[in-house]
Amino acid sequence: MATTTSQTTAPRNSTTAAASICFSKYLHSLSQTPHRLRRRMLATWTPDEELNQVRQRSGADMKRKLKWYDLMALGVGGMLGVGVFVTTGPVAHQTAGPSVFISYIVAGMSALLSSLCYAEFSVQIPVAGGAFSYLRLTFGTYIREFVGYFAGANILMEYVLSNAAVARSFTEYLSSTFGENDPRTWRVEVNGLVKGYDMLDFPAVALVLLLTLCLCHSTKESSLLNLIMTVFHVVFFGFIIIAGFCNGTSKNLVKPKGIAPYGVRGVLDGAARVYFSYIGYDSASTMAEEIQSPLTSLPIGIVGSVVITSVLYCLMALSLCLMVPYNKITEKVTFSTAFKEIGWGWASNVVGAGASLGIVASLLVAMLGQARYLCVIGRARLVPSWLAKVHPSTGTPLNATLFLGLCTASIALFTDLEIVIEMISIGTLLVFYLVANALIYRRYVIISNNPPFQTLLFLFLLSSSAIGFSMSWKFQQQWWGLPLFGVSTVTIIAFFNYAIPCVRHQIGWSMPFMPWPAALSIFLNVFLMTTLKKFSFERFAIWACFITLFYLLYGVHSTYQAEEMGSGEDEVNPSSAVQQTKLDNMQVL
Repeated sequence: MATTTSQTTAPRNSTTAAASICFSKYLHSLSQTPHRLRRRMLATWTPDEELNQVRQRSGADMKRKLKWYDLMALGVGGMLGVGVFVTTGPVAHQTAGPSVFISYIVAGMSALLSSLCYAEFSVQIPVAGGAFSYLRLTFGTYIREFVGYFAGANILMEYVLSNAAVARSFTEYLSSTFGENDPRTWRVEVNGLVKGYDMLDFPAVALVLLLTLCLCHSTKESSLLNLIMTVFHVVFFGFIIIAGFCNGTSKNLVKPKGIAPYGVRGVLDGAARVYFSYIGYDSASTMAEEIQSPLTSLPIGIVGSVVITSVLYCLMALSLCLMVPYNKITEKVTFSTAFKEIGWGWASNVVGAGASLGIVASLLVAMLGQARYLCVIGRARLVPSWLAKVHPSTGTPLNATLFLGLCTASIALFTDLEIVIEMISIGTLLVFYLVANALIYRRYVIISNNPPFQTLLFLFLLSSSAIGFSMSWKFQQQWWGLPLFGVSTVTIIAFFNYAIPCVRHQIGWSMPFMPWPAALSIFLNVFLMTTLKKFSFERFAIWACFITLFYLLYGVHSTYQAEEMGSGEDEVNPSSAVQQTKLDNMQVL
């Protein structure tokens, strides 16, 4: 009996001892956080290492099957549908009135400037990480890893939340296709849940899961499907624009309270909200490892998709306001209801079907991009490394695609659009602000070999002036605030342009007229961020605290251990000559 008891307790004791050892190691790891943070801040990745050593943590390479028109279709498909069908109605009704099309112009200008920054980065650093990789490789010995991680986490947040919200809009338009007047018909209400989370949307969940499986199979087939849907979608947009202009009247633009019933403030506030519509063009930059000729295809695809989408957005918003006075525009299934108002009941069903298809295309591209972001963050070991694995036969980041697909489906089941739309905008604007700062720093410090203090001081003064201008606008305090900070912003940019030399890249496309486009992008992103509501910043602050805590408790130690292992798991292909050949081939492409 004593022998049996001894044999039973022995495994328990060994299990307890093992658990105690693991816990002790974790406590020791936490105690090393300050030391490892210093090491992380003094370390830096080069583009060569990012393109070779870090990329090979994924195992297999992603397959280069896409051309420039695939990239442009992905960018257009990712944006079309999200903005017009989801945000136009609420913004026109509550914020901007008939001048909602001007809000799209302002937001489009800011997106175009940001896309130019993305285009230069994507050519010089052709990896799948987008803003995460650009920031990670730019700030050198300063705070580059945390800034890159912070941007990457916010990009993933905006993707998951926006995809969930857009998937729920798919259900609304699909129900209108079949003649349902109430957009909530196909949802299940659950009493007892908090308002905004009490309408379960199973069609949205089914759509997200179906697209997830499609993206796991192949990038090229997914791109071909998106190309077909995008071509059809552009034709469909043309039908709505022509019908709106032919059947609308200019009287609706000035009745009942003029073209801008909420004033210039309403137009700019609307621009910040519709900026949600431009989420998607940065997805094109995440396809850099799957493009056959990245040096030429990436700038064409990224910038071209923003220009095409901006024009279509403005024309669509204008056609809507020509058909229906702004105070009669509905916030749900906006365009379907507008066609009913002009007596085109049959067109309402067609619009519902076309909008549903457009939302599917935008979801497909956004989910394609979000998986690439998570894959590259996993390569850096800032999240568990299994999320970085690329399937050898399909050439897709399978684990990242499945994980984010499940997250998106879970949120789409509960969460309503109004809860997340402004939080999405603030995350997007912040990331684009960081990318513009990084481009100026890279061009003037890393490429032109100027002292970093001058550029950092310029960026600080520029951001401070932009914040001063934005606060003066928001709170309407002193009349002299706007001209003072406006003139100071222009003066700061002009003096920096005159005093500090800038060298353009020798290979590939680079932004002209630096630093003006990137500096204006910084100014506009700051301005649009400050127009958002207080609760957006409160929710964003909670998210920022959470991801910072995760970085301190997990990311610092994981990346430190991965680098200490050196030639262990990171070097899937140990031949440095093969790695350099891959880099050379990529640059030649």
